[in-house]
Amino acid sequence: MLSLLTDEFEVLTADIDERAAEEEMEKAGMPALKVSEHLAELKAKAVFDTLPDSEKENAVVIGADTSVILDTIIFGKPADREEAVNMLSVLSGHTHVVATGVAVFTGDTVRTFTEETIVEFNALDEYQKNLISAYIDTGSPFDKAGGYGIQDMGALLVKRIDGDYSNVVGFPVSRLARELSDMLK
Repeated sequence: MLSLLTDEFEVLTADIDERAAEEEMEKAGMPALKVSEHLAELKAKAVFDTLPDSEKENAVVIGADTSVILDTIIFGKPADREEAVNMLSVLSGHTHVVATGVAVFTGDTVRTFTEETIVEFNALDEYQKNLISAYIDTGSPFDKAGGYGIQDMGALLVKRIDGDYSNVVGFPVSRLARELSDMLK
C-alpha cells in the first residue's frame, strides 16, 4: 500500500514483544483505542534507533499497528482454530472498530495518529457459521487482527463499513499521505 505514495522504501521489522507491551498498557489503564498508536510508536522508534546517526536526519520511519476492538476488548491474532471461531462468532452481529495506529519519525520530529473505521459483521446465522468455518480452513485468519482480512474471503463476513477501507486492510494510506505532506513541507 505504501507503493501508492512512493517506490523508494524498505520494509524493516521491529524487534519488540507486542503481547508484553499490550499487557503493560492494559495494566496502566490505557484506552483500547490508543494501544495501536502506542505500539506503532514503539515499532517505529525501535527501527529508527537502529539507523546510523548519519541516516537519521533524512530518514522517514513509519510504524503501524492495527487492532480490532469490540467495546473495550482488543482482538489480536487468533492462536488456533478454536480462538478464530470464537473471535469471528463474537464479532458476528456486532459493530466493532478497526483502529490503526501510525507513528512517523522524521529527523527529530515524531507524529502519531490513530485512524478508526467502523465495521459491522453479518448476524451469526447458519450461513455465517459455515462461512466462518470455511474461512478458517483457508488459514488466512491466523495472521490478522480480529481473525479476518477484508481484502480476502473475510469480506464475506462483513455487512458494512463506515470509514477508510484501506485502514481495515491494515494501513490508512490516504491519511498517511496527508500527514506526510504536512510534515515534510
